[in-house]
Amino acid sequence: MRIRKYCITLILLLFGAYNLAQAQEMKDSVKIYFRQGKSSLDVSVGNNKAELSRIADSLATSYADSVYQLKNISVIGSASPEGSVEVNKRLSKKRANVLFDYLSQYGKLPASSKNFAYLGRNWQGLLQLVRDDANIPYREEVIKLLEDIISKSETEESRSNDNSLTRLMNLRGGEPYRYMYRVLFPELRASHMVLTYNRVWNPKRIPPIIQDISLPDIVLEIPQIKLQPIPIEYKAPSKPIYMGIKTNIISDVFLIPNLGVEFYLGGNYSIVANWMYAWWKNDNSHKYWRIYGGDIAVRRWFGREAASKPLIGHHLGLYVQTMTYDFLWNDKGYMAGEPGGNIFDRANFATGVEYGYSLPIAKRLNLDFTLGVGYMWGKYYEYKPIDNCYVWQATKQRHFFGPTKAEVSLVWLLGRNNYNKEKGGSR
Repeated sequence: MRIRKYCITLILLLFGAYNLAQAQEMKDSVKIYFRQGKSSLDVSVGNNKAELSRIADSLATSYADSVYQLKNISVIGSASPEGSVEVNKRLSKKRANVLFDYLSQYGKLPASSKNFAYLGRNWQGLLQLVRDDANIPYREEVIKLLEDIISKSETEESRSNDNSLTRLMNLRGGEPYRYMYRVLFPELRASHMVLTYNRVWNPKRIPPIIQDISLPDIVLEIPQIKLQPIPIEYKAPSKPIYMGIKTNIISDVFLIPNLGVEFYLGGNYSIVANWMYAWWKNDNSHKYWRIYGGDIAVRRWFGREAASKPLIGHHLGLYVQTMTYDFLWNDKGYMAGEPGGNIFDRANFATGVEYGYSLPIAKRLNLDFTLGVGYMWGKYYEYKPIDNCYVWQATKQRHFFGPTKAEVSLVWLLGRNNYNKEKGGSR
C-alpha cells in the first residue's frame, strides 16, 4: 500500500510539473505574404499591414518588462511552384531574412536563437490548399499528381531537368494550373515566423506591501527604421510554346509543294494555315499543271490524348479555302478565275467543317489525318489550244458541295517541352 501511494504521488508530481512547464511557455506567430518574384515587404499585399503592426506592437510593449524571455525563433520561407528550383530557394531564403531583419527593430531578436527553414517550391502547402478547395478543376487528378511529385522530390528536386512544374502545367491542357496560379499560388508566397517565449521571474515587480508607492511611468521610444527592399533578379517562367510545321503527303504525291504551320492557342484550341504552289507546264504538248492557294482553320482538340498533351488526338474545326488552278489535258483546259487578274479575281473559294486525328509516330513527329466537307464556289473557264493560242470556249460558275479538303500530313513538333513522351521522349 505504501509503495502504491508513493507511485501515485510521483505521477501526480510529474504531471503537475509538465503542466507548469507548459503554462510557462508562450508562442506568437506572424505570416507575411509577398508579390510574385519579390522579397521586399509590401503592406498592401493581403493582411500584411495589420499583421506587421500587431507583431511589432507585441515585441515593443508586451515583452519589454522581461516577464517573458525569448527562447526560440523559427522562420520559414516559401515560394509558389512557378520559376526554377534555384530561384525559388533563393527567393524563399531572402523572404525569411527580410522578415527577421524587419522585426528586429521592434524587439531584441538574437540571431543565435533563430532557426531558418527554406521550403523553396512549397509542393506540400499546395497539396493542402488543393485538398481544401472543392472548386479546382479535375481536383482528384491534381491531388494524385502532386502526391507523386512530393514522393519523388527528394531525388528529383535538386536535378536541373526536374519537370514537376511542366507536368502540372500540361495536366488537362493547363486548366487546373491556370486556376491554381490565380487562386492558390499567392497563398504560398509567404514567410512565417514563430516566436517561443518562456515566462521568467521579474525582479522589477514590486511586492504588495509597498504598492502605495507610485513609480514614474517609463516611456520607451523605439526608433523608426525604414527597411530598404532587397532587389533580386527574377525572370518569370516562360509559357510553353506548342507549334508544328507540316506538309500534306497527298499534295506531295501529286507534285504540289506545300507547307503548313499550326499554333496551339491554349484551352484545347489551335489555329492552322496551309499554302501550296505548283506551276508545271510543257508548251510543246500544251499540258499545264498549275495550282496555288491555301486555307486557314480553327480547331478544337478533344479526347483523352488531347487532355494529356496539346496537338495530339482528335480535332474538329472550321476552315476557309481559296485557290486558283489551270489544268490542261489532251485538247481541253480548265482555268479557275479571271485570266490576267489578281488572286481574288482568279480564285475559287470554299468553306466547311473538318475532322481529323493526329497520331504520334516519333519523339518530334506526328501523322495527322484530316478530311473536310464543305461548299466550293467561283468562276472558271474552258478553253482549247489552237495554233499555239488558247481559245476561250465557255465561262461557267462552279457550285459544289462535298469533300473539299483531304490531308495526310507529316507534322514536325516545335517548341519547348513539345515532344511525345511515349515515342522516345523523357519518361
